[in-house]
Amino acid sequence: MQIQQILLLCGAIAGPLFVIVFLIEGATRSGYDAMRQPVSALAIGERGWIQRANFFITGALMFACAFGLRLALIAYGGSFWFPILIGIYALGLIGAGCFVTDVTGLPTDTSKPVSRTKSGKLHDLSSLPVFLALFIAFFVFAHLAIGAGQWGWALYSILSGLAFGPGFVLAGMGFSGSPQFARSGGLWQRLTIAIGWIWIALVAAHLL
Repeated sequence: MQIQQILLLCGAIAGPLFVIVFLIEGATRSGYDAMRQPVSALAIGERGWIQRANFFITGALMFACAFGLRLALIAYGGSFWFPILIGIYALGLIGAGCFVTDVTGLPTDTSKPVSRTKSGKLHDLSSLPVFLALFIAFFVFAHLAIGAGQWGWALYSILSGLAFGPGFVLAGMGFSGSPQFARSGGLWQRLTIAIGWIWIALVAAHLL
C-alpha cells in the first residue's frame, strides 16, 4: 500500500471512529443527556479523557488525510483549498481536545450570569473552524466533482452542506438556551456531526 493510500485510509476510518466513541460514551455515561448535551461535554469529568483522546486521535488522522488529498485530487485538476480546509478542520479537532468546554447543555439559573473559563473560550475558538471549514469544504468538493463530471458526488456534497449548516445553527441555539431547541440541541449536533463525518469518510474512501 502506497503512502497516499495510507493517508486517505486515515480519513476513511476517522469518522466512524469518532462517531462510535461518542455514541458509546454518551450511552454509558451516568447523568449524561445525549438529547440536549453537546458531544464536547463528554470531555468533562473523570472519564473526560476518553472524549479528549477521541478529538486528538481523529484530528491527527484527518490531518494526515489532508496530505493524501493533495495528491489524490490531481485527477480532479488539483485543489489548493480542499486539503487546506480539511487540515484546518483537523487542527480544530485537536484544539477542541486540548481545551475542555464549559457548555454542559443542561438547564442553568438564568438569574445569575454564566462565568466562562479560559479553557471554555479556547474550546469554542477551536471548535468554530471545525464547523466552518467543513461547511465550506462541502461546496469546494462539489465544484471539483462537477469539473470531473461526477454529478452524483456534486449533488451529495451540496445536499450535505445544505443540511449541515442549519443543523449547526439549531444545535448552537439549543446550547445557548433557546426555549424551542434547548431540549434537542444535542440531537441536532449529533445529526450535524454524523452528516459531516460520513461525508468525509465516503470522500476519502472514494478517492482511495
